Amino acid sequence: MADRKGELTAGDWAVLALLCEQPSHGWALAAKLARNGELGSVWSLGRPLVYRALESLEARALIEPTGFERGTRGPQRTVFAPTDEGRRALGGWLVETVPHVRDMRSLLLLKLVFASRANVDARPLLEGQHELLNEIVVALSHRGDELQCPEAILVRFRVESSRALLRFVDGLLDGTPVS
Repeated sequence: MADRKGELTAGDWAVLALLCEQPSHGWALAAKLARNGELGSVWSLGRPLVYRALESLEARALIEPTGFERGTRGPQRTVFAPTDEGRRALGGWLVETVPHVRDMRSLLLLKLVFASRANVDARPLLEGQHELLNEIVVALSHRGDELQCPEAILVRFRVESSRALLRFVDGLLDGTPVS
């Protein structure tokens, strides 16, 4: 999830996705990503991290400044928009499966929300997640038979967490309404 190998962070992706919806400046992006903001229940990001994401995305040529807006207080605000490469990168990320169960609460939900907002078909992502989660459940279930406590407890927790995520993904694939 973090920037170990020069990869984008979840916060970077969230900022890029918002800019793909509409060019904006850091202040407005930070308001949307604040805990009580439009997307805060899915992913929240403090103002300094939003500005760090903007710097990172611009350095990678995924966004570019397109103009300025006069701030109500303080200096002018730089408006950013995605580059073609930024749009392509986001499109690829939105359909890329989340490899680790521990990251699915945040990354899978983030991808699903932004795919929905962009009218992107989430089916390829969901099908990939279904396949991956099935493999994880099978592998962990077999492993749990040979373990002793406390590792057996951990494996059981991981199996049940994976099964819950699998039910969630399957419900979305089946079109089961969220209630």
